[in-house]
Amino acid sequence: MASLLTTAGALAHHAFSTEFDVNRQVSLQGKVVKVELINPHSWIHVEVIQDGKPVVWMVEGGSPNALVRRGITKNSIPIGSEIVIRGYGTRDGANKAVGREMTFADGRALFFGGTQTPDEKAAGAPQ
Repeated sequence: MASLLTTAGALAHHAFSTEFDVNRQVSLQGKVVKVELINPHSWIHVEVIQDGKPVVWMVEGGSPNALVRRGITKNSIPIGSEIVIRGYGTRDGANKAVGREMTFADGRALFFGGTQTPDEKAAGAPQ
């Protein structure tokens, strides 16, 4: 799986630690039910099965402008697509996350870029 790219605009809005918890790692697999390319962050809504029940998670991505510059539109992430996300959950325990690695079920990487994670900062990823 490939790492997400990040943007300076995402960091200007809020730092990772403000909303997300590095100690709350999540691994999600499910179907895309909604894609929002809205400012300041885009969101993918993914329905995952937890304890036998469908639960919708919101996964933060980069700004719409940054995504479009990379060629990503709503059509790039079709509703119903199977997606695998590894990332970090929120401090408040909500069903929200920032994705560290995202791939379609067939293994194609999804560069949806969101808030820069601590491991990206340590590795010197572009901001």
